[in-house]
Amino acid sequence: MKPLNLLLPLAGLAAFLGLWEAVPQLGLVNAAFLPPPSVLPAAFWRELASGAWLEAIRSSLGHYTTGLVTGSALGVGLGVVTGMYRPMESLTSWVVRLLRPIPGLAWVPFAIIWFGVAPSAAVFIIAIGVFWIVYFAAHGAVRHVDRDLIEVADAFGFRSGPERLIKVLLPAATPGILVGLRTAIGQAWMAVVAAEIFGVAGLGQRMMQASSLLATDIVVVYMLTMAGLYGLLDTAFVALQGWLLRWRA
Repeated sequence: MKPLNLLLPLAGLAAFLGLWEAVPQLGLVNAAFLPPPSVLPAAFWRELASGAWLEAIRSSLGHYTTGLVTGSALGVGLGVVTGMYRPMESLTSWVVRLLRPIPGLAWVPFAIIWFGVAPSAAVFIIAIGVFWIVYFAAHGAVRHVDRDLIEVADAFGFRSGPERLIKVLLPAATPGILVGLRTAIGQAWMAVVAAEIFGVAGLGQRMMQASSLLATDIVVVYMLTMAGLYGLLDTAFVALQGWLLRWRA
């Protein structure tokens, strides 16, 4: 890596942090509304020492992982089936058009009614948030598999649905499905706050508690925590994606 390629991002980050620090310090914005970066280490240490930070991460990761896996599995499954079989696509087309525009937050009242203020309600909201992303990625990836590959499979005797799926469709559609899954990883974190905002223990709940007390330094700590966790998960997924698609190199 060229030194300039490393220095420019660092310079940009330093400039951003310097501007952020200067704005409240110069009185341009009340520090209670925009805490400077210099106060964040002390706020983080208080949360860490109290055990609240680790407990919030543990709770949110549980909701996040379960919701992401559930929504992704259902999305991939239904997307592959409707992509393979046009009658299934026709059967579900109007249901998809009806439900797809409904935002995840709109399901919060039903999540509370159906599951109560419980982790299962948070899982439901997160799963809804990622389902459609993965569904359309899987559906589109399967539908756009090169028809020549299917004809070759027919020529070699792979004519049944399961044989086509395993030998042709899944290998060819995997890159597109993985793109959808990577997008879902980020979307799931956005859904975490919505899922926990109504009282389920986790990062979202802790952020709301802190904001109600105008402890904006704590709010920023948890915002950065979510950003850091997303960065780690995304990096791990990119590595997994590269390994799964190593055959394309």
